Amino acid sequence: MTRLALLFATLTAASGAQALDLGATTLSNRSAHIPPQCYTKTTDAAGAVHNPCQTCHVLPRAPNYTADADLQTVYAFPAPARVNPWTNLFADRRAAIATTPAPEIDAWVAQDNYRSPSGKIALAEKLAALPADWDSDGDGKWAGYVPDIWFDFDEEGFDRGPDGRESGWRAFAYHPLPGSFWPMSGSTDDVMIRLPEAYRRAADGTPSRAIYKLNLAITEALIKRADIAIAPTEEAPLGLDLDRDGRLGRAEKVAFDWDPLAGREMRWVGQAATLPAAEAPIAAGLYPLGTEFLHSVRYLSPEAPGQMAPRMKELRYMRKTRWQSYYDREDAAHADAKERRDFPDRLAQFFGSAEEGISNGTGWRLQGFIEDAAGDLRPQSFEETVFCMGCHGGIGATDDDTFAFPRKLGAEAFRAGWYHWSQRGFDGGADLIRADGTSEAAHYLRANGGADDLGATRAEVAQWLADNALAPAAAQAVGAGGAGLAALILPDAGRARALDVAYREVVREQSFTKGRDAVLAPMEGSVWRVLEEDQPTGVAAPVAGWFARAAR
Repeated sequence: MTRLALLFATLTAASGAQALDLGATTLSNRSAHIPPQCYTKTTDAAGAVHNPCQTCHVLPRAPNYTADADLQTVYAFPAPARVNPWTNLFADRRAAIATTPAPEIDAWVAQDNYRSPSGKIALAEKLAALPADWDSDGDGKWAGYVPDIWFDFDEEGFDRGPDGRESGWRAFAYHPLPGSFWPMSGSTDDVMIRLPEAYRRAADGTPSRAIYKLNLAITEALIKRADIAIAPTEEAPLGLDLDRDGRLGRAEKVAFDWDPLAGREMRWVGQAATLPAAEAPIAAGLYPLGTEFLHSVRYLSPEAPGQMAPRMKELRYMRKTRWQSYYDREDAAHADAKERRDFPDRLAQFFGSAEEGISNGTGWRLQGFIEDAAGDLRPQSFEETVFCMGCHGGIGATDDDTFAFPRKLGAEAFRAGWYHWSQRGFDGGADLIRADGTSEAAHYLRANGGADDLGATRAEVAQWLADNALAPAAAQAVGAGGAGLAALILPDAGRARALDVAYREVVREQSFTKGRDAVLAPMEGSVWRVLEEDQPTGVAAPVAGWFARAAR
C-alpha cells in the first residue's frame, strides 16, 4: 500500500481512526490552508447578509501589507478549493451527543492530558525517548519544540517549574477574537509569550525579571503602536529615556515613538541592547527575532465555560526564526498579490516537516501537538500543521502574523493583563473598543448576525437581533461587558457538553484533515459544499478591522 493510502485511508481495527504517517508531506487536501470558515454561506435562506469574513480579511496596518478586504465581498477561491474539503462540517454528531452521559464527558474534559501520572510533562518524556512513529526523519532525535511550560504562573504571569525556576514563558489575557475563539464555538484557549534569553538579562548577562518586563513592555508598545504603562522605573541606570520626556528621570510608561526617517527610534534594554542590530533588530509592528508563542486550545468546562478545562485539544507553537524588514514584507506581499492575479487557480505551497514545523513565508515557523485517538497529545502531521497557515500566513487582520498579543488587556485590567485564564477566568469583562469607538462584540453581532463564523449560532442570538439589526439596548448590554457580553460568547452547560462530545468524535476518528470544528449537526444550511468561480458573498462593501486603518 502506498504511503499516501496509509496516511489517509487505513483504519485501525482498535479505534476506527485513520493511521498516521508523520513522515508524509503530501496533502490529501491541497487547500488545507484555506479554513473551513471561508465556506460559510454569507447570505441566508431569508436573504439576510452575514459577514464573518471581516474578522480576518481587512485593510491592514503596516508592516502588514496583505490588503485582502475584497475577500469580504467575493469567494475568490482557486479552482481546486471550490469543492469544500472540510467534510466534517456535514457530519451528524447528534446520536453521540444524545447517548453520552453528562458525567462521562465531564470526567473526560477534567482529565489533564498534558502532565504524566508522575506530574512531569508527558510530551517531553515521550520526546526524550522518541517513539519510532514520531521520528519523521529517522535520525532518532526530535528536531522540533519540546514542551517546557508548566502552567504554574505567579502573580505577574511568569511560569515556574517544580524547582521554582522560571521557564521564560509569560501568560497574558486578551480580548478573544470574535467567532471561532469565542467559547460559544466550542473551545477555550490561552496564549503565552517568551522572548530570547538576551531580552531576559541585564547588560552584564545576569538574569533580570525587571529587564525582561521592560523588554516585554517595549514589545507591547511596538506591536500596539501605543504608550504602555510600567511600574516606576529609574531611567539613568538604563541610559534610555523610556517615556521620551527629554530627561533620564523616573518613567511610568514606555512611550511609543517610531519614525526612523525623522530620527526617532526605540531601543531594547539590558543585554539585548548590547547586541549588534542584526541580532536584535527592532521595528514598530514586529516582534523581536526569536520570539516564541505557545497557545493551548482546551475543551469547555460545562459548568463554567469561561474557565480553562484541564484537557487540551491542541498545543500550538510558533517561533520567529527570520527577520524581515518592511521592504521584505511589502515586496513579498506584492509578489503574492501578483501571483494570485496571474495564476488565480494556483495553490500555495508549504515546506517543512512534522518535527521541524512549517515556515509561513514571513519569518515564523509553526508546529503543534494534537490528541491521538485515546486522548493523549501527539505531534501534528505536516497536513494538520498546514491548516494553521490560513490564519498565520498572510491575512490583513494580523500584526506580524499574530492575533492575541495586539489584543492584550491593558493597564486598566487585572494585573495589567499579565495573567493566565486559570488565575482569573473569562467572566464577560471589558469588551474591546474599536478604533471607531464602538464595541467590537456589538459590531461583530451586527455585521454577522451570529456568535460564530460558521452560522451555527444564529438561532442562539436571535433575541439580540430584529430584521438583522441590533437594538440599542442590546448593543449597550453587549458593549458594557459583564453579563451581557458573557451571554453572547459563553454557551450554557448543555451546549458546552454537546460541543465537547462532538469534538471528541473527531478525536476518536482522527479525522482532523476533514475539519476540527465542533459541529452539532450537519451544516448544510449555513456552509457551502461547492462554490462557483468568484461567487459574490452578498456583502455590499467591506468593513474595517478593529484597528480601523484606511487604505494607504
